[in-house]
Amino acid sequence: MNVGPLRRVLVRPPRADDISSWKKLGWRAEPDPAGLTDEHAALCALLEDGGAEVVRAEGQPKSLDAMYTYDPLLLTGEGALLLRPGKPQRREEPEALLGDLLRAGVPVLGGLEEPALAEGGDTLWLDERTLVVGRSYRTNDEGVAALRAAFPDVDVIAVDLPHLHGRSEVLHLLSLLSPLDVDLVVGYPPLMPVRLVELLGRRGIRIVEVPDEEFETMGPNVLALGPRVGLALEGNDTTRKRLAKAGVEVLVYRGDEISRKGDGGPTCLTQPLARGPVDSGGSRSS
Repeated sequence: MNVGPLRRVLVRPPRADDISSWKKLGWRAEPDPAGLTDEHAALCALLEDGGAEVVRAEGQPKSLDAMYTYDPLLLTGEGALLLRPGKPQRREEPEALLGDLLRAGVPVLGGLEEPALAEGGDTLWLDERTLVVGRSYRTNDEGVAALRAAFPDVDVIAVDLPHLHGRSEVLHLLSLLSPLDVDLVVGYPPLMPVRLVELLGRRGIRIVEVPDEEFETMGPNVLALGPRVGLALEGNDTTRKRLAKAGVEVLVYRGDEISRKGDGGPTCLTQPLARGPVDSGGSRSS
């Protein structure tokens, strides 16, 4: 898991003409335009204060979901693979980011084609040769096969995600856990695939457990700013206390508009483009 200090990150600021898309995209409520802009700007400021260069993308126009830059892409050490989102309203997002990636100097390795579906939120690199992919309502069997074909030297491990609330509410792999160090994740084991729990156990990766009452409020969604340094949505106090006991420093941001109404936490709102190295002790590098 690449949890080195975040050096460069892609975001897509919200725009006024995005607001009208909230209902067709399934947002919980219409966001307040000023609050949406202010919260995203404050999030970017936190990232910059942490030492990351924030690359602002144009992305797909007139879409609130375009803020969630993690889903359209899969980043590797060699560049970005354009995915094909399972949510029909988001199909244009990968192509819309193409120019942004090229301007940022990020090589584009290609893209998925019909009938393959895959979203970034269903992917987790355990190391440079191991990619875990959640088989979900947003990532299909053809998508898993396409990722295997795109990365023939990588062990692509598919795990089935639970139905939970069904197709109407997204449940990504990263809705269930987030990496915070080479040997630590925060997650919600009651819904995690057995195969994944066993894999983490074999690799000596500890799970800091999110309580039941904080799963729905995005307790497992924490962005690693570096080893054992995370950025989380305000609230979820029990999860934050458990993370503190595990030696994790947790910074928080306000996300009433950008996160709660669209069900997208800090890992959804960001696409890490570059991270620094992790030292042998797993602590944050300078």
